[in-house]
Amino acid sequence: MGIESRKVNDHIGVLNEKPLHAALKLQYAESNDLFEVPTDGFLIDIVRGDLLIEIQTQSFASIKQKLTSLVGRHPIRLVYPIAQEKWILKLAQDGQSQISRRKSPKRGTLEDIFEELVSFPELLSHPNFSIEIVFIKEEEIRRYNRTRGWRRRGWVTHERRLLQIVARKLLKTPDDLCAVIPSFLAEPFTTHDLAIAMDKSRRFAQKMVYCLRRMGSITSAGKRGNTILYTRGLS
Repeated sequence: MGIESRKVNDHIGVLNEKPLHAALKLQYAESNDLFEVPTDGFLIDIVRGDLLIEIQTQSFASIKQKLTSLVGRHPIRLVYPIAQEKWILKLAQDGQSQISRRKSPKRGTLEDIFEELVSFPELLSHPNFSIEIVFIKEEEIRRYNRTRGWRRRGWVTHERRLLQIVARKLLKTPDDLCAVIPSFLAEPFTTHDLAIAMDKSRRFAQKMVYCLRRMGSITSAGKRGNTILYTRGLS
């Protein structure tokens, strides 16, 4: 595997990683796992036998080339955390003193995966690819930066910290995600209908429909005026 790979009992190489990524890697560590393994020109977070495990805490767009290049030759599991509970901690300019700590009203859910999956929805149809959603409690550390943080009145996210893993959900096929469509939603339906049924924005419903169509889980069924209609089932 090369000199860069490390077994679980050795140093896993978390010194240059963000705390959330490093903590998830440690949580996933099993005996005989290898870490930071060069594979086909890419560095893999965890190698467990034939399985490549990648932990992604940020945008899927940045990992698209890596996954699409590897999935034809290797089984790959993408691990992605969704915060069911988040605490926001603000630090003073010294980076140490705590100014405030509050609980965010937002609660992450399974369907949040569609926000990122738009980068490569068709991969979930590949037999070598799976996604493991990790529902967590986390702490988001914010620091004041007048230049970078204009959208949050000067506050920017410095890092995220894992507090607890609540549950895990493995997605292996498109059907695992198609199940999030409410069973009471009548067919055919529009993105507007889907948004209302799920109490989401129209923009989110459009992302969801885009992903499900690329996976082959829903198909177009004509139009109602200028609005496309959809039904469950293979295209």
